[in-house]
Amino acid sequence: MPKAPALPGTRPVLITGGAGFIGSNLADRLAGEGHDVLIYDALSRPGVSTNLDWLKQRHPRRISATIADVRDTASLEAAASEASAVFHLAAQVAVTTSLVDPREDFDINLGASFALLDALRRRGERVPLVFASTNKVYGDLGDVTLDLLGDAYVPRDPTVRARGVSEDRPLDFHTPYGCSKGAADQYVLDFGRSFGVPTAVLRMSCIYGQRQMGTEDQGWVAHFILRALRGEPISIYGDGCQVRDVLDVRDAVDAYVSAWRRIDEISGRAFNLGGGPVNAISLRQLLAHIGDITGRPVETHYADWRAGDQRYYVSDTGRAVRELDLRPARPWREGVAALAGWLREERAAPEHAAEHASA
Repeated sequence: MPKAPALPGTRPVLITGGAGFIGSNLADRLAGEGHDVLIYDALSRPGVSTNLDWLKQRHPRRISATIADVRDTASLEAAASEASAVFHLAAQVAVTTSLVDPREDFDINLGASFALLDALRRRGERVPLVFASTNKVYGDLGDVTLDLLGDAYVPRDPTVRARGVSEDRPLDFHTPYGCSKGAADQYVLDFGRSFGVPTAVLRMSCIYGQRQMGTEDQGWVAHFILRALRGEPISIYGDGCQVRDVLDVRDAVDAYVSAWRRIDEISGRAFNLGGGPVNAISLRQLLAHIGDITGRPVETHYADWRAGDQRYYVSDTGRAVRELDLRPARPWREGVAALAGWLREERAAPEHAAEHASA
């Protein structure tokens, strides 16, 4: 496996949204490998300050932080000016929030991403940027014919059923969130083509794992577990048979680090990142497993489908596995049980259980 690019002097790796769920796991990995890491985060979501404290305690000589909003262009450009590489994870992450305030969603997801890309372009150096995109760039997949098999939707097309949705799928932005993330996704790729900024895009499905304290709108695996551990009901939008592929955050971090290591080979390209067909589960299947873990059925309430919700999305991870040299993803039952154990230990106190860290 190629080695991560060497840091010139003490120039840090910049992680926007670095105190969030995926960002803090990525920062922990990089700092543990001996890299200086600059966390850029507004700490606006409850719980993320705890993640930053955890990082500083584990890596006091490697972790530094800029506490600022990504819409603060001057602060963002200052952070980018000293970075040796950038992982751009900061975002407005909820479809529901984008429908309430589409302008804020635009400014955070697209405006800030453009400002960051342009700051790297104007440096005139080949500073790599790896961008956290989303499966929502493919729209609601309403043209994929589905059959209901037990408690899960499955595609009628045998190829899609066996492999999932590939990067060859036409883009189709739905909801303001889909538009802002999708447009940023395309800007990242084009700055690689047009200006030679080494960039790569990872279109993520559902990532779960330690340091995730999910909410109803984002981080649903952890959200379901937390509610179940507290004996509280869970709201399901739709019939609960919608399917997603889930990926342990440790495997996601492997992909981000590998994309950086291989940036010269993959620049200007997008990869679907998820658990793939072997880790595809419906909401009902996850709830049943959580019931087995907690020893009691999970109380559920049902409501109407939400705008832009996909009844089925599973990543075709073949391109990512081949070109990023990824090992097989952890089995979802094993990973979910591990997350439940971590949440039980770390969030046992009532005041902690109510916190929600960013995704």
